[in-house]
Amino acid sequence: MNAADVWLPVEADEIEGLPTPEGSGFTYRFWDGGEKYPADPADCAFYVVPYLKPTEVAVRPLAAMTSVQVVQTLSAGIDHVEPGLGSLRAGVSLCNAKGVHEASTAELALALVLASLRGIPRFVEGQREEEWRAGFYPALADKSVLIVGYGSIGAAIEDRLTPFECARVARVARSARATARGEVHPLVRLPLLLPQADVVILSTPLTPATRHLVDADFLRRMRDGALLVNVARGPVVDTEALIDETATGRITAALDVTDPEPLPPGHPLWHARGVLISPHVGGSTSAFMPRAKRLMRDQLRRFAAGGPLHNVVLTTR
Repeated sequence: MNAADVWLPVEADEIEGLPTPEGSGFTYRFWDGGEKYPADPADCAFYVVPYLKPTEVAVRPLAAMTSVQVVQTLSAGIDHVEPGLGSLRAGVSLCNAKGVHEASTAELALALVLASLRGIPRFVEGQREEEWRAGFYPALADKSVLIVGYGSIGAAIEDRLTPFECARVARVARSARATARGEVHPLVRLPLLLPQADVVILSTPLTPATRHLVDADFLRRMRDGALLVNVARGPVVDTEALIDETATGRITAALDVTDPEPLPPGHPLWHARGVLISPHVGGSTSAFMPRAKRLMRDQLRRFAAGGPLHNVVLTTR
């Protein structure tokens, strides 16, 4: 490698095992999305996008990064950087953070399912009001679950569903394929699968094909009493349609992501009937930073050696 800047959202001395500046020619620059750049963006060869920053921050230096070869996100989704890709020269690799978020996001998906079915929000309210809210509540056992978006996160969710004795787990992705666990159905089969599911979990990336995938028709096809769980992206769901459908009491929802996001004070979704909301914390756990650091270290070792990178989602043209 020739001398090149590497922009990291973590101080380089906090990442064990990075290629040494002497051996790699890298100069590590710390930038976590602040107003001032750490150096001239034109000298950056490897850009790790600051985590949990809005699109305008993530893409702000891209147009000036005339020498960049790799853009590495620390999120599974890439929708927050896609608006800036058109300003990049041809041949830039965009890599996502596959392997970083699967465990944490799948944990939260399962937590939202269990909390919603077993009535945990009601118990919290009851404790606050000193009310003993006994009774029978739905169980996850014997339920049919539909996972919409069967990539690595969807598979990790199914891993965690396995001990809960679900009656059936169906899988949907952009295109059909076979897995060791069974068939993955294409998106076009959703209208047939939705009425069979007690729990529908969204873990699909946000693309033009999945924006407002969950619209009024999708929600109408869901079984009476079904639960919708979204750990994907907020705009996968049509918020107004969801508010209208949950108002009837026919279905419930648990959302780690919303549209808009952050959800502003006064928004009707805060008080929508039967809706549990968590503040987009699927990947924001104690497991994130160690895994993110390992990803940055491994990718930069590969980059320094001229080897193939992991998790290449696309190459600019």
